[in-house]
Amino acid sequence: MSLEYILTSIVVILLPGTGVLYTVAVGLGKGFQPSIAAAFGCTLGIVPAALASIIGVAAIFHSSTLAFQLLKYLGVVYLFYVSWSILRSGGALEVNDERKERTLPHTVLDGILLNVLNPKLSLFFLAFLPQFVSPNSAQATSALLLHALVFMLLTFLIFVAYGATASLARDYVITRPKVMAWLKRGFAATFGALGVKLAFAES
Repeated sequence: MSLEYILTSIVVILLPGTGVLYTVAVGLGKGFQPSIAAAFGCTLGIVPAALASIIGVAAIFHSSTLAFQLLKYLGVVYLFYVSWSILRSGGALEVNDERKERTLPHTVLDGILLNVLNPKLSLFFLAFLPQFVSPNSAQATSALLLHALVFMLLTFLIFVAYGATASLARDYVITRPKVMAWLKRGFAATFGALGVKLAFAES
């Protein structure tokens, strides 16, 4: 595995997307441990896209408008749901000292769904992974799996770092309700905008 692949993966993962935003939101709202659950869920959500690219299912989404559109609009609906859940009482970005409102499995599940319901992730892996593995290699499939696992490990570690950074700001935020209110609106608006962007995405 090349250093180029690792560095490229790190740059890609560092770019703010739905997973990063969700992990940061949970870190701010619930603290470090729940942010780890969010990072873990987002990482697990990569598995279907990685496997799809390896076995060629992602190519079906690329060539089948119906399949892409179906998954896309499921993703749009879920992004709007996340936007709404951030604003509602007890949502992902509700900051208080009571941490039993939102269970860790629920946080993991939301992270999984955010990535599973994003068809662009499958297309990304379809275009990204083959660049670093020779198609003529006898171990091409194994190499693709290894590259996908490394990408997932890097994703988890970087997302945990994002969550840790956000959780460190939690005490500052919890004593400033107005700051929290603006953060909630900002995150909700961002997820809503991502939903609109995905709705107009082309296959």
